[in-house]
Amino acid sequence: MSEALIRPLSGIRVVELGRLVAAPLAGQILADLGADVVKVEHPRGDEYRRYGPSFLAETGGAAPQLSSGFLSNNRNKRSIAIDFATGEGRDLVCRLAGHADVFIENFKVGGLARYGLDEAALRALHPRLIYLSVTGYGQTGPYSGRPATDGAIQAMSGLQSLSGEADGPPQRAGTLIVDVMTGIYSALAVVAALRQRDCLGNGQHIDMALLDCAMASLSASIAEYRLSGEDPVRHGNTQPGSVPARSFECRDGHVQIQAAFDEHFARLCACFGYAELARDPRFATRTARVEHEAALNAILEPEFATRTVSEIFQLLGPANIICSPVNSVATALRDPQVISRALEQDFVFPDGRTVPNVASPLRLSAAPVSYDRPPPRIGQHTGEVLASWLDIGADQIAQWRERGVVA
Repeated sequence: MSEALIRPLSGIRVVELGRLVAAPLAGQILADLGADVVKVEHPRGDEYRRYGPSFLAETGGAAPQLSSGFLSNNRNKRSIAIDFATGEGRDLVCRLAGHADVFIENFKVGGLARYGLDEAALRALHPRLIYLSVTGYGQTGPYSGRPATDGAIQAMSGLQSLSGEADGPPQRAGTLIVDVMTGIYSALAVVAALRQRDCLGNGQHIDMALLDCAMASLSASIAEYRLSGEDPVRHGNTQPGSVPARSFECRDGHVQIQAAFDEHFARLCACFGYAELARDPRFATRTARVEHEAALNAILEPEFATRTVSEIFQLLGPANIICSPVNSVATALRDPQVISRALEQDFVFPDGRTVPNVASPLRLSAAPVSYDRPPPRIGQHTGEVLASWLDIGADQIAQWRERGVVA
C-alpha cells in the first residue's frame, strides 16, 4: 500500500458489539480513521435499525432496516450476524476477539459474563486486547447495574437543569448530545490505549460512562458552583456575564450575536448608527452593560426587529462581530459554508437509492477520512468476515445459517 493511502488506523481490527448510539459512534470514528470494524449483531439486528421516525425505503416492499439513527453511526463497517446465545455463536465471537485489537460493547454491567464474552474472560485469553465498555453509569458505583439513556443522563448530570428559558421548565437538548460526547471520548480513549500498547505491549479495559462524560461537559458550571456556592441556573439564549450575547428576533427569524467585549460593542453600536451609545456610562463597560441589560435590550431589539436575518448577517459580518442565523436543520444544509465544506457525504447503493450521511469533522491533511462503505444491512458481510478473519469455508457457514447460529 502506498504511503498516501495509509490511514491512521490501517491494520487495526475492531469487533463491535455496539447497539444504539454511543458505542456504535465510537466504532464509526475508528472506522473513519481506517480501522477494519466488524459490527457483530444478533440476527434480528441492532435495535436502532428499527427506531424511527424515518427509514430508508427497501426495494420490493421489504421491511426497512436502515433508520435515520442507524445510518448516522454505522458507516465504514461490516456487519456479521451471530446468535452468541448459542455455544457455537459464542465461540465464533470469542475467536473473532482473538484476531482483533479492540473489542467494543455496551451491554449492562455483567451482561456478557454469561456468554464468556466479558472483559475478564476475553482478556485472560487475549492480553493484548483493548476492551471498551460503554454504560450509563460505569462499571462501579451504586447505579452501575441500572439502565440509562441519553435523556436520563441529561437529567441526572444537571445538564437538563441548565437548558431552557430562565422562567421555563428544564429542557433536554434537541439531540442525543451525551451519547455523542461519550462516543467521541470513547474513540479517543481507544486511540490512547492503542498508543500505550505500542509502548508497553498489553491491552487494557476502558470503562466509559455516559454520566461521566455529561459531568465533564459541565466542568465550567461545576467550577462556578464550587467557587460561588450558588447553583447555576438556566439563562436561555443569553450568556451570563456577557452583554449583549443572546438571540434577537428579526423580521423573518432569529440571530445569535455576541458583542460583549467593549471594542466589539462599540463596533455593534457603529453598525446601527449609535456610536455615542458605546460612551454612555450605562453601557461603556461589560460590567455596566450587565447591570443595565434591560435598558440596552430596549434600544437594540427594535434595530433587529426591523431587519431580516440576512440583513443583520451582512451588516455585522464586515465589522467582525460574532453573528449567526438561528437555522433550522434544513436551512443549515443550504448554508454556503456547509456546502463549501462538503458536509453532506451521501452514499449511493447499486440500485440507485441515496443513503444520506454527514461528513466526519476530522480533517487530516495527510490522511483524509474516506467513505468506503455505507451502513451495512444485517449480516451483509457474515460470510466475507468469517472467511477472511477465521478461514472458515462456505459449507460450514451454510450449516450454521441453517441452524440459526449466523445469518
